[in-house]
Amino acid sequence: MAGTKTTTGAPTDVTQKHNKGGIGESTLRPDGTLKVTGEFAYSSDMWHEDMLWGQTLRSTVAHAEIVSIDTAEALAMDGVYAVLTYDDLPAEMKNYGLEIQDTPVLAHGKVRHHGEPVALVAADHPETARRAAAKIKIEYKELPVITDEASALAPDAVLVHEGRDDEYIKWVSHPNIVHNQPIIRGDAEEAAKKADFVVKGEYTFGMQDQAFLGPESGLAVPSEDGGVDLYVATQWLHSDLEQIAPVLGLPEEKVRMTLSGVGGAFGGREDISMQIHACLLALRTGKPVKIVYNRFESFFGHVHRHPAKLYYEHGATKDGKLTHMKCKIVLDGGAYASASPAVVGNASSLSAGPYVIDNVDIEAVALYTNNPPCGAMRGFGAVQACFAYEAQMDKLADKVGMDRVEFRQLNAMEQGTLLPTGQPVDSPAPVAEILRRVKARPLPPERQWEIADGDADVRELPGGLSNTTHGEGVVRGVGYAVGIKNVGFSEGFDDYSTAKVRMEVINGEAVATVHTAMAEVGQGGITVHAQIARTELGVQQVTIHPADTQVGSAGSTSASRQTYVTGGAVKNSCELVREKVLEIGRRKYGSYHPAWATAELLLEGGKVVTDGGEALADLAELLEDETVEIEAEWRHRPTVAFDKRTGQGNGHVQYSFAAHRAVVEVDTELGLVKVIELATAQDVGKALNPLSVVGQIQGGTTQGLGVAVMEEIVVDPKTAKVRNPSFTDYLIPTILDTPTIPVDVLELADPNAPYGLRGMGEAPTLSSTPAVLAAIRNATGLELNKTPVRPEHLTGT
Repeated sequence: MAGTKTTTGAPTDVTQKHNKGGIGESTLRPDGTLKVTGEFAYSSDMWHEDMLWGQTLRSTVAHAEIVSIDTAEALAMDGVYAVLTYDDLPAEMKNYGLEIQDTPVLAHGKVRHHGEPVALVAADHPETARRAAAKIKIEYKELPVITDEASALAPDAVLVHEGRDDEYIKWVSHPNIVHNQPIIRGDAEEAAKKADFVVKGEYTFGMQDQAFLGPESGLAVPSEDGGVDLYVATQWLHSDLEQIAPVLGLPEEKVRMTLSGVGGAFGGREDISMQIHACLLALRTGKPVKIVYNRFESFFGHVHRHPAKLYYEHGATKDGKLTHMKCKIVLDGGAYASASPAVVGNASSLSAGPYVIDNVDIEAVALYTNNPPCGAMRGFGAVQACFAYEAQMDKLADKVGMDRVEFRQLNAMEQGTLLPTGQPVDSPAPVAEILRRVKARPLPPERQWEIADGDADVRELPGGLSNTTHGEGVVRGVGYAVGIKNVGFSEGFDDYSTAKVRMEVINGEAVATVHTAMAEVGQGGITVHAQIARTELGVQQVTIHPADTQVGSAGSTSASRQTYVTGGAVKNSCELVREKVLEIGRRKYGSYHPAWATAELLLEGGKVVTDGGEALADLAELLEDETVEIEAEWRHRPTVAFDKRTGQGNGHVQYSFAAHRAVVEVDTELGLVKVIELATAQDVGKALNPLSVVGQIQGGTTQGLGVAVMEEIVVDPKTAKVRNPSFTDYLIPTILDTPTIPVDVLELADPNAPYGLRGMGEAPTLSSTPAVLAAIRNATGLELNKTPVRPEHLTGT
């Protein structure tokens, strides 16, 4: 059994030392230079002495009985140490899952989607492992595939999961429905009769991939106590731990997890991918096992954004006031539940958008199908709804005869507005203001491609360097959209985080160490934690301990929650440490320094000072040989689950709002689109790091652009097989596709949040997509009710 050999590339402490760098300053990220120079150690870079390589064999069909599996030829290969199938799993628990434990570690009896893991191989070289996996012989008996609402809910539909006994089954009308959530408020039927104008629409939202930089990877190292140490790129260490330990047959304390370098996530790492597989192989062989997916396998190794069908009806009076809304949202959850129940809750509760609508009849459902599993992705159900309701707002404004932005402003929610769930918005909701700001921004110059002598700068035209046009048939369009996104986990989830903060003297200087289990996936959390410690403790040098499961849970890096919740935990622990330090000062100096007993004391610039700025003591001298360390949890306000029949309830913690104005140019003859600008305005409550805030908003905006005009995982409707699992065929925006993204940041404090901040990473992904679609519609006059917009949609070919 492997012992305590060094793991090269394992995470180390990150020390940040700045002259300033507190809350509200644009402190540079300590990992930034390493990442852009290629020196940062990602999980795929890890290495261990005597390491084996793991490989997963995946199903080549989407739905089939497994008749037989023959591993003999693979086991006989030189260099192969282990081949595992379902029958080799060591524990009674053989399934896992975020909300419903319906996902088998390895397929048993049948496979339910293309690319499902069936067998594992460990070998002394990655190519040997791949060749051995290819020698495993599997006989399938194919079954009918469920690929859409009609096939899933037909009276004679094949059940994707037989014998369901999860908590959601009693609330659904068919076993192929994962979860449904109605929301009823007012009387939509009666209100529809009083509407002067009614518009209806049917919308289709494509399946989007998170397309993160670093494919799934990790290293499992067996330990002498019979446990395992796992170094992995993930979004939620403790959730992984809770799913991994039972299927290994180990207590949680024997599965020690450490976050390794993460190359992006966007929801795609909330679910288990290679974690259990690497641990199983390491425990079976007694050797460290590394698994690294290539890009092809990554498309099968993580969940995607739910594709959706959305059916909407809105009504308005002749003066433009919304009367009612009816909608049905059908999300394709794929073969396993993942986060589908929570996505349904978000999609339904946010389906009306940031508008005042007193009468609603809403239903959102997620289906089990044999398509690829879908789960969390940035925006989490609210993205699909925003695409539909914003198209509806344009249609209805045109019917009423109002300017599209003014129509939105007339119906915009504000602080105090009741959501369709009956929950009041109890913090600033500047919907009308962010719309005003994006509309007021000067437009980019017209015909900016024109240069001297009638020539054209083709880089500024649709088609770009392909030189497809010199401006003939190119039409400009402008479109607007605004969205609402919840922040944090909802519906009664016990959403908390833990932080351990230590303050001590090293080399004559008071320094701090912050230890959390927060997954740094590129969002800049480690930078913010150091800023909080500098602000609250008055130190300059802050060390961020590697995230692991040796400290309490920090929850998931998702739902725009980490700065709010784990930042809140760091602030809380720092405040407790500060009070302990001040107690030391009172004990040492209270007898002859009256200010210690009477003034409000602060830690600032390495000193204890009064609220008037008078320095009382140097922190290094005060602490001397003493170390103060406190680990504490922090929780936000409680939420409740939505009523399963009416959808009423205070289900969310906080809301984030963003608006976009898109300017596009369309070659109407070839169907090519160039997005010139995507201006945005967003309320962030408090910009803890303004530079990072702008980067997050621009990044989310670009992801919304991608799904608007290029990104879609294409699944064959007859076979449920993925047709484009590569970046050759699945297109994402490059720098040449990304427009100018001017950002207008508002800071309207939420009194319930630490520093008044508002989670802001997801909101830009909502409104950027419908803004781009609105601009293309404005340029072409076409309805365009599907994402992504393709050239054939614009030319009719």
